[in-house]
Amino acid sequence: MSFEEAEILKVRAEAFLRNAKALIDNREWDLAIFNLKQFCQLILKYKLLVKRGGYLKTHSLRTILRVLGQDNPKLLELVEDERNLHYIARIEEAYIVARYLPYTFEEKEVLDIYRFVVEVFKPIVESI
Repeated sequence: MSFEEAEILKVRAEAFLRNAKALIDNREWDLAIFNLKQFCQLILKYKLLVKRGGYLKTHSLRTILRVLGQDNPKLLELVEDERNLHYIARIEEAYIVARYLPYTFEEKEVLDIYRFVVEVFKPIVESI
């Protein structure tokens, strides 16, 4: 893939994060968390594409983080630290739950996960 194509993933990921914030502001919790998941997945796939020339065909953040962590051990904090892993697992679940299950996310959990993504996940991923 070309640099321009990789940049599309990055721009799209950032759009999902902005959209998540707008959805939070509109109190659309289920769609907000789905957009947070999309941001996390795309930004990780962007990093894989830039670092390794391709990316995995998976929705699993844990899998992508472990692959990227082979070259960038700092990323492993997101799956080896128990507290961070809890957030990563919840974000992964959001993909299926928000699309297919009769479950609604609550304001507090979405705001907490948004805070994690912006304050913990994003800075660690951007540092590599």
